[in-house]
Amino acid sequence: MRTLYIECNMGAAGDMLAAALLELVDDAPGFLAQMNALGLPGVRFAARAAAQCGIVGTQVIVTVDGQAEGEHHHHGDHGDAEPHSHTLSAETLSQECGHAHEHGHAALGDIYARLDALPISPHARQNAKAVYALLAQAEARVHGQPVDLVHFHEVGALDAVADIVAVCLLMERLAPDEVTASPVHVGSGFVRCAHGLLPVPAPATALLLQGVPSYGGEIRGELCTPTGAALLRHFAARFGPMPLMQAQKIGYGMGAKQFAAANCVRAFWGACAADAAGGPNGCVAQLCCNLDDMTGEAIAFAAEELLAQGALDVFTAPIYMKKGRPAALLTCLCAPEAADRFAALMLRHTTTFGVRRALLDRYTLARQAAQAQTPYGSLTIKTGEGYGVRKAKPEYEDAARAARRHSVPFTAVHPGHSGGESNTTRENKGEPT
Repeated sequence: MRTLYIECNMGAAGDMLAAALLELVDDAPGFLAQMNALGLPGVRFAARAAAQCGIVGTQVIVTVDGQAEGEHHHHGDHGDAEPHSHTLSAETLSQECGHAHEHGHAALGDIYARLDALPISPHARQNAKAVYALLAQAEARVHGQPVDLVHFHEVGALDAVADIVAVCLLMERLAPDEVTASPVHVGSGFVRCAHGLLPVPAPATALLLQGVPSYGGEIRGELCTPTGAALLRHFAARFGPMPLMQAQKIGYGMGAKQFAAANCVRAFWGACAADAAGGPNGCVAQLCCNLDDMTGEAIAFAAEELLAQGALDVFTAPIYMKKGRPAALLTCLCAPEAADRFAALMLRHTTTFGVRRALLDRYTLARQAAQAQTPYGSLTIKTGEGYGVRKAKPEYEDAARAARRHSVPFTAVHPGHSGGESNTTRENKGEPT
């Protein structure tokens, strides 16, 4: 399993994450050329070697019309004596305070239109839009405004687009099977913005890190920016200690400001060692409740709502409760950091007065999906690999559509999957492993 672990001992910012990931790809000059060919007006994306506490890494420099990021905000340059290092530069504050900015503003729809115009893959574009949606939702809550009224400062928007798109494109190049991150160091003290001094973490950052393990400390300054928090929230499947893995590359993404500790994000790239060791390689929260006073329709509705909200799986099983009452056991599987949210949904949509929670280790195969040409047309084929096993099967919806289109039985299109063949078995058959 290709694993990316992001260490946030000194927080995270968009440019620092991009710099750390840039050190992991094979063709860094080619990536820089790709970024500068995107057509962002006046934007130049560059990288240079930088040192922190004697450690050499990479610092990303984004300029807009020749103006460096740090000249209009201090993204990656953390410290409470500096202007607010909000990547989006306090979007709506100018209107509230009656200040006029030298540059224009862009609404979320304008940012989406700019992303739509970029020559990037649909997958990278979708990820970039999702990150911006998180940022806009946080800002809307902070300022008590609808999302469509949040406006991004134009210069901040341009270099933020560069940082966010860079991270999305680098993630696409690396294509990790799993992204995990450490608890996030947010810093302490205050940060200056158009309103005055705000506590660290800044309100938008605090909202984005809800449910994410984070901590303060003695270092004074804003270590995690809203953009860094949004990128971590979007890409990291879970937060915790470094998993058992065999690191093959380590990237250092440097910030501009010097601290007593090295101001960098570290990215570890390698194989999850749990596969080889035979141990679990993930964790899932299991939420359960017993239901003896709900109709089948109501239970089905509750299950559908949980799935619609992003549960990993929802299922029921028949049970008998006290006094011999027939009942249903409703079980919801979700990411550990989402357990509180799904427990609240179960309490809302069922008649239960309580939900049980357990954290379970699990063994998961690395999953991928790709298009394959078959006698029935192009089908999405899902594969799973790990622990010496490889499995593959067509996506059900694709197979069902093809069966109906060609008027053949479902089993003709979806005859089953390759089962649990081991690598050794495939070698004996002469098949590639």
